[in-house]
Amino acid sequence: MRAMKLANLQPERVFAYFEKLCSIPHGSGNTKAISDYLVSFAKEQGISYIQDDLNNVIFFQEGTCGMEDHAPVVLQGHMDMVCEKDEDCLIDMDKEGLDITHDGEYIYAKGTTLGGDNGIAVAYAMAILADKTIPHPPLEVIVTVDEETGMYGAAGIDLSMLKGRTLINLDSEDEGIFTVSCAGGARATISLPAKRRAVYGPCVKLTVEGLQGGHSGVEIHKKRANANKVMGQLLSRIQGVMPICITSLQGGAKDNAIPRSSQANLVVLGMYPEKINEICAALEEEIRTQFDEPEVKIYGDSVDALGGNALTSECTADVIGLLNAAPNGVQSWSEDIEGLVQTSLNLGVMKLEDTFHITFAVRSSVNQEKMELLQQLEKLAGFYQGGSYSDTGSYPAWEYRKDSPLRDTMVSLYQRMFDKAPEVVAIHAGLECGLLSEKLPGLDCVSIGPDMCDIHTSREKLNIASTRRTWEFLLAILKAL
Repeated sequence: MRAMKLANLQPERVFAYFEKLCSIPHGSGNTKAISDYLVSFAKEQGISYIQDDLNNVIFFQEGTCGMEDHAPVVLQGHMDMVCEKDEDCLIDMDKEGLDITHDGEYIYAKGTTLGGDNGIAVAYAMAILADKTIPHPPLEVIVTVDEETGMYGAAGIDLSMLKGRTLINLDSEDEGIFTVSCAGGARATISLPAKRRAVYGPCVKLTVEGLQGGHSGVEIHKKRANANKVMGQLLSRIQGVMPICITSLQGGAKDNAIPRSSQANLVVLGMYPEKINEICAALEEEIRTQFDEPEVKIYGDSVDALGGNALTSECTADVIGLLNAAPNGVQSWSEDIEGLVQTSLNLGVMKLEDTFHITFAVRSSVNQEKMELLQQLEKLAGFYQGGSYSDTGSYPAWEYRKDSPLRDTMVSLYQRMFDKAPEVVAIHAGLECGLLSEKLPGLDCVSIGPDMCDIHTSREKLNIASTRRTWEFLLAILKAL
């Protein structure tokens, strides 16, 4: 029998289930085995369940003695994890379990991500469902799939049979911080025609690099320059003093990451290109002054060529115009929560192929503002001949609820248990609570979780003592509801 690496840790049942989950491959898109394991758990425990075609699982359990008539409470987390590993790690995360261990303070996996995000939520729920001595109201437990790649499980799940309208989401990574609102979002793309012709003249390669980049949600408000927008400025300034035609243009890899670098190749017409370096140097100094970008580098290099298959002058002008007209960054701030970005967008990817396209991550904690920003982008595309617009992956905001009995109960209880007030926050990033709130009208929801470090990396760690305290707090909440 396989030795249990977490056998002596408390709460024992939580860590036993967590270790079992870690032994089953469960990366996003590879959730059939772990979903089936949850079904077998339900059958062994005599728990009612639903497993849908997406592999989402919902558990139903009656309230314990004296709490049968209380309003149902929903617990929620996701079963998939981000699979990342060190280059020298030999584990096949599609087929093999994790090599987990602990140092007395933290649990971690050797060479891979741990999947504490969000395996610990599933382990908490399983431990509650399996222990008939824990007081709780009727429970409805939602365990979704593929949260990490687009919240597809939460988007596709049918919750029409649920009665609960009080939900505790267990997908947070900071003990004592209660999340009560998050942004909704979408991916939007504007495309322009890329008409080309043979153009002759000196060729120059432009580079913007050394920017900090960052997460387009939680770091969009920081003074970090967007490499794609900087390249737009650079091209506009060069175009202002000499005719140019673009041969290639690209920047950024993901719509939800602030781009750190961008590159362009030009054919310069009618003027010697050395003037370009003066323009680069001036813009580099401006970016250092306007943003927190001490390592930025902007420069041009001559290319050993005398022309190329370049965009026409008209298409070049449209591309440069679009890059400079496109909105980017913070668009509005919350009036309810001080310091919270309410609406933003990030021009994360630009690429010149058969067409020129730019892709944005759009976020807002107010659904109406998200829709208005998407409409603004659609109108912008319409300004250009042949311009087109599309959006995908839309998910709703989890809007801040001024009247929240669950939040009030949890804050008061936390204060009594730990002799300090929790921090109540909203985040400018996505949680499944937005999608669940849309499916369960009137939902009162708070997200909590134990301390985790470096999630989505092979350095991921789960704090043992924090896991225990969060477990005790969760049991106290259920007893109080």
